Amino acid sequence: MDFSAPLAPAAPAPAADAPPADVVARLQEELPGRVDVSVAALEAARADRSGHRSPAAPRAVVRARTVEDVQAACRIAHGTRTPLVTRGAGTGLAGGAVAGAGEIVLDMTAMDRILEVSPADRVAVVEPGILNGALNAALAEHGLWWAPDPASKDISTVGGNIAMNAGGLLCAKYGVTREAVLGLDVVLADGTLLRLGHRTVKGVTGYDLVALMIGSEGTLGVIVGATLALRPAVRGVPVTLGGFFPDVVAGAAAAEAITGAGHVPALMELMDEATLAAVRAHAGPE
Repeated sequence: MDFSAPLAPAAPAPAADAPPADVVARLQEELPGRVDVSVAALEAARADRSGHRSPAAPRAVVRARTVEDVQAACRIAHGTRTPLVTRGAGTGLAGGAVAGAGEIVLDMTAMDRILEVSPADRVAVVEPGILNGALNAALAEHGLWWAPDPASKDISTVGGNIAMNAGGLLCAKYGVTREAVLGLDVVLADGTLLRLGHRTVKGVTGYDLVALMIGSEGTLGVIVGATLALRPAVRGVPVTLGGFFPDVVAGAAAAEAITGAGHVPALMELMDEATLAAVRAHAGPE
């Protein structure tokens, strides 16, 4: 089945020559109660966990609660040629959620519902603002989990992970975020809503537009829904083994020998002498 056709064509956009000063007023008129222009909100949007901070604050923060909210914000931004920055939890390390002067921030954190969990299909359908940790806590009740494992999983959003194609320590065994997403609902710059992909593992016809969107960092569209591929929960107690080697080359050779022998550990971490010293200084010798 082809889900790549537009679901909801964009409404007519405002005149492209609309003066920028009218942007906030238009947002407030069409999205009452959703537009935040407080100093605290605008200042928070100037930075994320990357350490980068924009020279000036954005114009407004739109706190979307529905797909229609996102469509309206995109349509107004597109029609007035106003830059729009999509933001989740702001935990990224690449500066992708940092907004600057004259820009609109589209905050997706209120769109945080789990719309469906299907244990039989091993599929979950979610909104983008749900936290990884919250999702997996809910999936645990069904004996399932979503494998992407960024270090920020307890505080980062699923939509942000998809937009950045987040990895994590478990990606050597389970892959990065791209391998765990079957379908996406995406709002384009002009407000058009697309449904891309499928909800089955075998969905091989047509262009892989889902893969195109994953990792695009909001430059191609705004993710408003995701169909996720789940795995059975890992059973048993994890076992951790440590090895010590005279140098990094020997350690890397040992890692190669493990995978070459057909073993697939959940994760392998190679730590050099300086890193070990820093860990001991922080956590103690144990």
